[in-house]
Amino acid sequence: MSLSKAVRRKHIHCREIKCMGFQRDDGLWDIEGRMTDTKTYSYENVDRNGVSAGEAAHEMLIRLTLNDDMTVMAAEATAVSVPYNICAEAAASFDCLTGLKIGPGWRRAVIEAMGGTQGCTHLRDMLMGPIAVTAFQTIYPLKQREKKLPAEKKPALLDSCHAYRSDGPVAKSRWPELFQDRHEELTGEGGAGKDMDS
Repeated sequence: MSLSKAVRRKHIHCREIKCMGFQRDDGLWDIEGRMTDTKTYSYENVDRNGVSAGEAAHEMLIRLTLNDDMTVMAAEATAVSVPYNICAEAAASFDCLTGLKIGPGWRRAVIEAMGGTQGCTHLRDMLMGPIAVTAFQTIYPLKQREKKLPAEKKPALLDSCHAYRSDGPVAKSRWPELFQDRHEELTGEGGAGKDMDS
């Protein structure tokens, strides 16, 4: 199924983000991301003597090295293409992420470490969204398959999105002991729901 037919329009901007997860031979994990912005038109830029149509306005790379608990063991970034020469300085501060853990509070921790003038908006956005999600998608399933995850009272995926809602068909199939029948709760057993309708 596709989106509805678009009205006549003109392509202006393209942002491409590609993230990859790697299992290292030393037992750690590398999560890498590349973000590229391009315009369909040329424009003036003092530091770069102009930017041509299709030329990267931004091209930035990130690598986080994580352990099994998704704690950052090492972090680096580089700015291949940026609007201003000074932008590249923001990538040099990435070691401040070492010791932080991807999980609850990750976004807040990234903002505290690299918020405002301490960092780059585009690098922060990659860290808080695509990089964090890629880390989870890379590490969690393999750890689960290798049975390295501790037994959970409630799996992290449960109620994390529409598909994994605790009253849905996926939860009923994967975690029947945790499945919550909302319809039954609303109507009640033994005809309580009928009283409401009468």
